Amino acid sequence: MNTLFICSRNQWRSPTAERVFAVGYGISTRSAGTSKHAKHRISAKDIAWADMIFVMEQKHKQNIKEKFPNQLQHKKVMVLDIPDDYHYMDEELIEILTEAMQPYLP
Repeated sequence: MNTLFICSRNQWRSPTAERVFAVGYGISTRSAGTSKHAKHRISAKDIAWADMIFVMEQKHKQNIKEKFPNQLQHKKVMVLDIPDDYHYMDEELIEILTEAMQPYLP
């Protein structure tokens, strides 16, 4: 299963999720950001690759729905409700991500 994680700048939350779930969960991971300042800005290719898309906040879901309406027609986008309060690989962020992702992991 190809799993895409999205936050604003692809700096802390989504790269942490990408790394945490890359090994040992039986899924392939990527991350992207919605901002024009993102390290990797989300593209139509990212969406086409993804089987499941997880965004950190509702505003990210709204943003990608506006920019990629056709590509998202048959995709599920789940909001994890994780605020931008953490740094890359923050232990608390990893704990929150692990708990939030439990229902979706194989």
